[in-house]
Amino acid sequence: MPVRIRLQRHGKKGKPFFWIVAADARSKRDGKYLEKIGTYNPNTNPATIDLNVDSAVQWLHNGAQPTDTAKAILSYKGALLKHHLDGGVRKGALTQEQADAKLATWLNAKAGKVDAKKDGLSKAQADAKAKAFKAEQVANEKRMAAIADAVKAEEVVEAAAEVTEEVATEEVVEVEAAAEVTEEVAAEEVVEAVAEETTEAPAAEENNEEKEA
Repeated sequence: MPVRIRLQRHGKKGKPFFWIVAADARSKRDGKYLEKIGTYNPNTNPATIDLNVDSAVQWLHNGAQPTDTAKAILSYKGALLKHHLDGGVRKGALTQEQADAKLATWLNAKAGKVDAKKDGLSKAQADAKAKAFKAEQVANEKRMAAIADAVKAEEVVEAAAEVTEEVATEEVVEVEAAAEVTEEVAAEEVVEAVAEETTEAPAAEENNEEKEA
């Protein structure tokens, strides 16, 4: 029975989560499997891989063939290297102690690279947060300046409206005063006209009397 080491998809839509399984090559991708040997979560950075290296190596010893993605995962976790070193031990090319030492050295170097990547990601995230915070501060300063300008403009408009209202009030007062003066002048002219008529009337009567006499 041909055996494949491959990924079996689980998880939500848009957030896949994979099981690493050894399954019959003729079964469906997400169908029955012979053994679950690990998990793979690509949603984190770096990706989270939990692998039973001994089980994976045993399946490789038994002739199981990994898919391309599964092969990359097995290589990342050192399963392929252990499988290769075990082959050397079986052939007598090196002892088990030498194989274990080589594997330990490789795993330590790999762990150092992973830690360096995590540190780099943490620094990049910190820099991105600092940059975003600075950009937010600049945006807030611009927003406050715009608000201050708007308030100042509103105060100018209100002051102009008050001045216009005062000028209009003064003009109304001046017009009313001019109207009063005009009325006074007109009243004086009427009084003078009446007085003249009153003076002319007796004189006319006297002239009429003299003519009659």
